[in-house]
Amino acid sequence: MDVSDLLTSAGINIAICVVLLSLYSILRKQPGNACVYFTRRLVSEPVRGTGAISCFERFVPSTGWIAKAWQATDEEILAVGGVDAVAFMRIVVFSIRVFIIAAVICLFIVLPVNYYGQDMQHKEIHSESLEVFTIGNVKEDSKWLWVHCLALYLISCSACVLLYFEYKNITKMRLAHITGSPPNPSHFTVLVRGVPWSPDNSYSNSVEQFFSTYYPESYLSHQMVYGSCTVDKLMKDAERMYRMLKSIDPRFLDRSLPYCIPGGAAHPFMVLNLRADSVSSSTSMDRLQPSQRRKECPAAFVFFRTRYAALVAAQVLQSSNPMLWVTELAPEPHDVYWSNLSIPYKQVWLRKITTLIASVVFMFLFLLPVTFVQGLTQLEHLDQLSRRVPFLKGILKQEFIHRVVTGYLPSVILMLFLYAVPPTMMLFSAMEGNISRSQRKRSACIKVLYFTIWNVFFVNVLSGSIIRQLTVFSSFKDAPKQLARAVPTQVTFPCVLNCWFNKTSTPPTSWQATFFTTYVLSSGWASLSCEIMQPFPLICNFFRKFILRTKVEPSSCALTFPHHTEIPRLLLFVHIGFTCSIMAPLILPFLLVFFFLAFLVYRNQILNVYVRKYESGGEFWPIVHNSAIFSLLLTQVIALGVFGIKQSPVASGFIIPLILLTLLFNEYCRQRFSPVFKRRPAQILIEMDQQDEQLGRKEEIHNQIRSAYFQNPIISHQVSINSNLPLSRNTSHHQGDEDNLHGLKSLKPFRYSTSSIR
Repeated sequence: MDVSDLLTSAGINIAICVVLLSLYSILRKQPGNACVYFTRRLVSEPVRGTGAISCFERFVPSTGWIAKAWQATDEEILAVGGVDAVAFMRIVVFSIRVFIIAAVICLFIVLPVNYYGQDMQHKEIHSESLEVFTIGNVKEDSKWLWVHCLALYLISCSACVLLYFEYKNITKMRLAHITGSPPNPSHFTVLVRGVPWSPDNSYSNSVEQFFSTYYPESYLSHQMVYGSCTVDKLMKDAERMYRMLKSIDPRFLDRSLPYCIPGGAAHPFMVLNLRADSVSSSTSMDRLQPSQRRKECPAAFVFFRTRYAALVAAQVLQSSNPMLWVTELAPEPHDVYWSNLSIPYKQVWLRKITTLIASVVFMFLFLLPVTFVQGLTQLEHLDQLSRRVPFLKGILKQEFIHRVVTGYLPSVILMLFLYAVPPTMMLFSAMEGNISRSQRKRSACIKVLYFTIWNVFFVNVLSGSIIRQLTVFSSFKDAPKQLARAVPTQVTFPCVLNCWFNKTSTPPTSWQATFFTTYVLSSGWASLSCEIMQPFPLICNFFRKFILRTKVEPSSCALTFPHHTEIPRLLLFVHIGFTCSIMAPLILPFLLVFFFLAFLVYRNQILNVYVRKYESGGEFWPIVHNSAIFSLLLTQVIALGVFGIKQSPVASGFIIPLILLTLLFNEYCRQRFSPVFKRRPAQILIEMDQQDEQLGRKEEIHNQIRSAYFQNPIISHQVSINSNLPLSRNTSHHQGDEDNLHGLKSLKPFRYSTSSIR
């Protein structure tokens, strides 16, 4: 692949980005799309302003959203999206800073060394092969390899310094979130699982007896977890019916209504007074518990009088049998994943092993499309493909088609296959038995990250290709023998080390850098444009308004931020940037464009689209730190192998201290910052308890935490009174789309102003 092929791919992706961003700037001005592009603002803060936009301005692209996203401060992001949103944006800021440093070093120092690495007659720039810009063009035993070694030292040291300050700042934000937020029910609550069965007592009585005996001074009360029952189904139906009725004109409600509305053959819906007190007074926990006693699960939320008491109870081994009376700090009420609480604790370890095996199998099954895509980037493999499929021979000979197939199509095919990965990993994470939605997202994030790094990076740098191995299927008799030779060439360590062990002198870095560069263009630039366009909600909104002719705005259209898809995407590009920085510096400008565009797009989405439903306090940042350290170490190991291939033992020797220093830095950060993300500091919790006692707020807090974790939301009298709806604020029991925010305030008409949407 030459420079002209790369420019063709860049031109296609630039055109796609410009078209999609221009289309977005027009669509966001249309009043009918307010529920797609201003969801968070419609839900949480009704838009003010009476200014109008002319018809001409509504259909002319504008860049006002770019200015607003750029000018937004971290304080605004924190107020809107919480610590999780700020921590996510710090990934983008860290990437921009470190790759600006890498680009300055590599483009002005390393790239000329690569280009003039051998005595050769250079062609015109647009006809040059990309190989001449990689370290593969540097001749063996060259003294200029010291430039690559020095560049790697500078990049590694800069990355470690930036990582340290980011880790430190996010740790401070997490601690400030714990101390500065209003009294959080999860700080006083412990989730107990593995409650032993007693024929004489119910689970509820067993929990009360156990904690009253062993924690007599600090135990406050408890709330059992129940399995699904008819009451749950009735209340879900009641919630849906309420959403339908609340859109009716109030004048119509004053007229006489029938005493019952048919809700199905099983049960009717009674027309209730919409006042909250009538709903709460007609339903009480005392009346529902006897009928649900048979549905009790061996799990409960136990409330303590102080934060410190809850912390101690959560971290202490409660019984001589570690599988009984298992305690841990409870997640926030909105973060609870209720369906998994009914899973017996003894099954959790088996579920985790099963999902781990399923994830590994899925990861290896994905090798087929990835290795096929890898083969499309190499000319000799296209020739083999055209010989096996004769009708493609004439098509592939056309210059433009050839450039598209080698420079654009592979990364697009891989990107389409990768869209199926996050939902699959989210399903696996739900099957694991995670008790909170944030844990499920964090688990899915780790799985998707491992999956993408393995399939996008490692498989694409393996020696060989599936197209080269098509002869495996030519003879069934020799298939086992041929597979025995073919599989090791497909599943080995990166080709740099393969070349090192086989004593070959030229690592095939050209086509790898080509693929990764085009992957950044297609999966990076284009995916960000699709993210800001929100195609699926846009299509649903169009279908609802123009096909179903529905005028009422949906109240469940708000989504939380998809950390499990976006964090692995960013970390994959960070990984590619580190490993290709000194090997193929030409990728760095495209990476910087991606991260600058990501900075604008994600800020816009956090400010306008995604709703904060729960807060984990930036708990996923250790994943980011560990991934960056892994990328640095892999870059250094690959450089060690390349210097060995290039017969520069002194440069290889200087890489070893860099690897050791990176490992020591990671261990220091793990000891210094990581514990804060796993446990809550007792010192801070004790000070908060003392402050509450001095201000006389303990009784008020105790009343609040008693009603925070009701699984059936309209049971709680206090929550019903304080809510604007007959339903509680706690709606995390719904098992629909994980990111749907149920029980939102009714969407008010969106009044456009020039200052808010331009």
